[in-house]
Amino acid sequence: METFRQSLFSEQVGPFDFVQDNQSLSAEVGTVRGLHFQLDPKAQGKLVRCIGGALLDVAVDIRKGSPTFGKHVAVELTAENGRQLWVPPGFAHGFCTLLPNTEISYKVTNYYSAEHDRGLKWDDPALGIDWPLDAEKAMLSDKDRKQPLLAELGEAFIY
Repeated sequence: METFRQSLFSEQVGPFDFVQDNQSLSAEVGTVRGLHFQLDPKAQGKLVRCIGGALLDVAVDIRKGSPTFGKHVAVELTAENGRQLWVPPGFAHGFCTLLPNTEISYKVTNYYSAEHDRGLKWDDPALGIDWPLDAEKAMLSDKDRKQPLLAELGEAFIY
């Protein structure tokens, strides 16, 4: 299976250069990671795919002034369906595992920067994301439990 071809990606999405590939394993069903993003000048685009298990992958437009500001897309990614989700810079990204030992692989367009690392509350009602679990059952990091609502985010990105 061909998982990435620069010429096709550039034709379909645009001229983005990837600088790093990352891999993440979540052992428990109901593990939620996100919603994460990095501020300019370290904003990241991510090309995400599942290489084991299954997850609901979500991208939220957080560009003030965008006609789709606060809206999201949610896609089920599995190793079997081979789908990938492109999360452009200016979007927050997160996922919820649907099966045990879910593993994702993602390409990024910029290196991680703790100084520019930010987040958005995963279950903010304003986002309307239909997560496949009750909020009380979500397995979250302390960092992800404390993220702000969209209304509290300010102008992270301008459209």
